[in-house]
Amino acid sequence: MEAFYTLQGEGAHTGRASYFIRLGGCDVGCVWCDVKDSWDAAIHPQISIEKITAAAAELPSRMAVITGGEPLMHNLNALTNALQNAGFKTHIETSGTHPISGNWDWICFSPKKFKAPLEEFYAKADELKIIIYNKTDFDWAEAHAAKVNPNCKLFLQPEWSKEKEMLPLMIAYIKQHPQWQMCLQTHKYMGIE
Repeated sequence: MEAFYTLQGEGAHTGRASYFIRLGGCDVGCVWCDVKDSWDAAIHPQISIEKITAAAAELPSRMAVITGGEPLMHNLNALTNALQNAGFKTHIETSGTHPISGNWDWICFSPKKFKAPLEEFYAKADELKIIIYNKTDFDWAEAHAAKVNPNCKLFLQPEWSKEKEMLPLMIAYIKQHPQWQMCLQTHKYMGIE
């Protein structure tokens, strides 16, 4: 769908210069999705892995973030191999609804209520990111946190349109449950992609 060079705005690598590769296609259907034009993969032109890798290699950062849509609707073995061969650390942001493919240095697993994730992601996730849209999402977050590996970082992120309402609740919750960290969409505060 698009590729762009920016700062990672969320999660454990917030603030790091990153080359984002956004793939078209998503069948999860989050009501709050801020890239709904990514859902239909057919409307986006296909670009060769060689061109994607060459564009990324022109930039100084060696962190590539594959996102979507839902990127694992595609087999990502060849893309991640090409990026890693070019010296990149490969990161993915996924809801975990499709089997894992690709070779990853970092997996951000963000399950959604709209489509259940596959069990394989709980053991493989480096970070668990739960979007908080309403008060019941805290219990939902704990149910997922109970299943991830012990080294997985735990993040709660307010859904952007409900941030002012949910943020005070999240701050209080994290103070009582310090295994969680706050995750804010810092790129939106900075006004960047």
